[in-house]
Amino acid sequence: MSVDLSRAASFLSGHGRLLDRRRFELLVGETGPDAVLAAVDGYRNPDGGYGWGLEPDLRAPESQPGGALHAFEVFEEIAPARTPRAVELCDWLDSVTLPDGGLPFALPVADATACAPFWAGAEHTVSSLQSTVFTAGVALRVAAHDPAVAAHPWLERATQYCFDALAALDSAPHAIALSFAVRFLDAAHERYSAAPPLLARLGRFVPDTGLVPVQGGSEGETMRALNFASVPGSPASALLRADVIEAELDALAAQQQEDGGWTVDFASYSPAATLEWRGYATVGALLTLKRAGRLFRP
Repeated sequence: MSVDLSRAASFLSGHGRLLDRRRFELLVGETGPDAVLAAVDGYRNPDGGYGWGLEPDLRAPESQPGGALHAFEVFEEIAPARTPRAVELCDWLDSVTLPDGGLPFALPVADATACAPFWAGAEHTVSSLQSTVFTAGVALRVAAHDPAVAAHPWLERATQYCFDALAALDSAPHAIALSFAVRFLDAAHERYSAAPPLLARLGRFVPDTGLVPVQGGSEGETMRALNFASVPGSPASALLRADVIEAELDALAAQQQEDGGWTVDFASYSPAATLEWRGYATVGALLTLKRAGRLFRP
């Protein structure tokens, strides 16, 4: 199953934010890292963190762990290029990390207009496994090509918090936290000796189909195999049945809509976020297919 990159480009022209249009151009070789970094800089605050709706359902301007996740995704995508913004983001994360090494789910917002209630009402004085694993996991993937991030003390603190919290689990975490935790351990697998046994231990909560319903989510919202292991042959892929990832990649390619974009199965909390999630999902689908060797230019 192939995808239509021309239709994807047209969809992003009509629906995507500038950042995702630049990410698409980078993905297909039509621009370089500088253009993508200029676009993500629009969401950056003077404190070194990211807000302003970089996480589409968290539209407040304040820097947030959710914004850090998406900024690190960009810093991963520009590899092998590096940016000093990545270390500056680590500095900001270090400044908001709690004494136990974890990040709060979200920090306070002054104006919660158009923000999802789970972001706006988050407890900011208690560490969140989900927030810490999603931020540290993608930071570890940036660290694979950026030695300054790899050596940053925040990353070591956050990684140790995640290891300790995952080792203490005696029941399955929420489906979204579970998917991020598996991806974190996948990224840490070669660098830390603690990661392989923890990944095997966490695997008891992951069905070999990769299908985990999202409790409290939208009707039909489900974490799927590619949320846990998007690349065949990765350490996390060993948790899944041998044919599952290839079948999910086929399905992902087939999910391109007539308008050229992809959809999401979760609720959005503003008209802007509804559009932005589709642009984000479209670039994400194409990146997943490319990293799996499934995306080809005609």
